[in-house]
Amino acid sequence: MKQQNILIIGAGLCGSLLALRLGQRGYNVTVYEMRPDLRKTDISAGRSINLAFSDRGEKAMKLVGIEEKVKTLCIPMNGRMLHDKDGNTFLSNYSGREYEYINSISRGGLNALLLDEAETHKNVKIHFNKRCQFVDFEKTTATFIDTVTNDEFIEDADTIIATDGAGSALRRSYYLERKFLFSFSQDYLTHGYKELAILPTEDSDYKTYKNALHIWPRGDFMIIALPNLDGSFTVTLFLSYDQGEYNFNNLTTPEIVTEFFQKEFPDALDIMPNLVDDFFENPTAPLGTVKCTPWHYKGNTLLMGDSAHAIVPFYGQGMNASFEDVVEFDAVLDKYEGDWETIFSEYEKTRKKDTDAIADLAIDNFHEMKDHVANPIFQEKRKIEMALERLYPENYSSKYSLVTFNEHIGYREAMLRGRAQDKAILNMISDGTISADIDLTDKTLVGNLLDKVKTETNAILEDDKVAGLH
Repeated sequence: MKQQNILIIGAGLCGSLLALRLGQRGYNVTVYEMRPDLRKTDISAGRSINLAFSDRGEKAMKLVGIEEKVKTLCIPMNGRMLHDKDGNTFLSNYSGREYEYINSISRGGLNALLLDEAETHKNVKIHFNKRCQFVDFEKTTATFIDTVTNDEFIEDADTIIATDGAGSALRRSYYLERKFLFSFSQDYLTHGYKELAILPTEDSDYKTYKNALHIWPRGDFMIIALPNLDGSFTVTLFLSYDQGEYNFNNLTTPEIVTEFFQKEFPDALDIMPNLVDDFFENPTAPLGTVKCTPWHYKGNTLLMGDSAHAIVPFYGQGMNASFEDVVEFDAVLDKYEGDWETIFSEYEKTRKKDTDAIADLAIDNFHEMKDHVANPIFQEKRKIEMALERLYPENYSSKYSLVTFNEHIGYREAMLRGRAQDKAILNMISDGTISADIDLTDKTLVGNLLDKVKTETNAILEDDKVAGLH
């Protein structure tokens, strides 16, 4: 059975992890990647969006036994460092539990490590510069073109798994062939993104606080910055294409770009002398959500990772969700190994509800990051949640903690409970039932708060259940 040949389309983060895991399980794995080998060529092209690596991703690294190697690529970020227009900063921790934090990690560094690890297995072969043109999901074959020689060729396999991202060739083949009922949606935000940089000092040090995800929230737009190992920060501007006084369509000259940053992000501009060069050299890219169903065709083909469920990057869970795909898929393999149709259908049945949930949560967090984090009532809610997590670490987790640090529960469960908690706390702050003005270090007072929050949360969950919302 282990002699079965698996073809993986795409050697990004999800594809290289999947190849590694299936290689460990003894399958013959062939991977075809459209781009050059990133270990030999710089292919980031201003579109890396640094990654926030957290517990769900770590669970996958433990599965394949490389968690210690991955840690060397990580920079811990304990919270969000908020920057106002006057240059004042405020650190908002991600959790009241000190041991809970997320990590900044380089997409290229992590991808290179996974490729190296996959290639240690003789039964794993990875080929670059091979673009998939079309997948015949009935015959289980894929047509590729070599981007160097322009030669076209066809590969067949016992099963094909596509981890080729938001522009997936397999998903396109599902949609265009119309051989079965296939639902597909691709929803873009009105905002795009552009990657910029804060370069290190001459001594290769950081120009601002290292261990945080920096956010400059401005209501309708924002910039964020994540630290890199070389002392730099990857900065990303999220801005509307055509709305507002400043937008991507009218930021057309160095003078206007500088004026925009001087007005909105003066403290960032002070440490970004390279701003104008980066702005006009790097592309502006769209932000979208992909949902589709079904992910599989019989036991022949399967979509995984972004090809099945691309999301916007605002919960820092895109990579973590794709890595968790591999963990969930591996668990289903344990139960049904050899029966690909059952494996694919059971995997989709257990996984799709959670990937739909994190897609919706990522949109929620977009609005939270660019706007709500600067709102006084939101800040009061966070103070209360920090106190609950700090003093009652076993009894309370915020929505963010449920999603990010509770890898043993699914995204959907985290979303439902987290949203109910948010609603409960905001409602009670608004009507004066609870307040952050009490002594939030007093365990008894905070315990009373916890009782009220739990009672109100459970009532909201029960109401939602009765209303058929979950």
